[in-house]
Amino acid sequence: MSELPNCPKCNSSYTYLDDPLYICPECAYEWNPNQIEKEEEDTFKVFDAYGTTLIDGDNVITIKNLPVKGTSRTIKAGTKVKSIRLVDRDHNIDCKIDGFGYMALKSEFVKKC
Repeated sequence: MSELPNCPKCNSSYTYLDDPLYICPECAYEWNPNQIEKEEEDTFKVFDAYGTTLIDGDNVITIKNLPVKGTSRTIKAGTKVKSIRLVDRDHNIDCKIDGFGYMALKSEFVKKC
């Protein structure tokens, strides 16, 4: 007997197959396994310095001093950045930092609060 996957929504192991969908009796979630795999491939994910997944609207903290191009000022380690926005570029976080204005940061220099 083949083993059925756990529910992707609530992680319940009591799923059952009702062709072509899998159904979770605990949370009533229905999914097509082929669509789930495709959705996971299509979406880009951003991780902080410690491997935690970041999402839009998260609050993060810088983990090292970051020099700001064009000025002699730096963003100090431990600076809290609120409501980040993720973008698919080299600097994958757009945000506004108090005292500096709008910035683009690399996710490898922040940790999630």
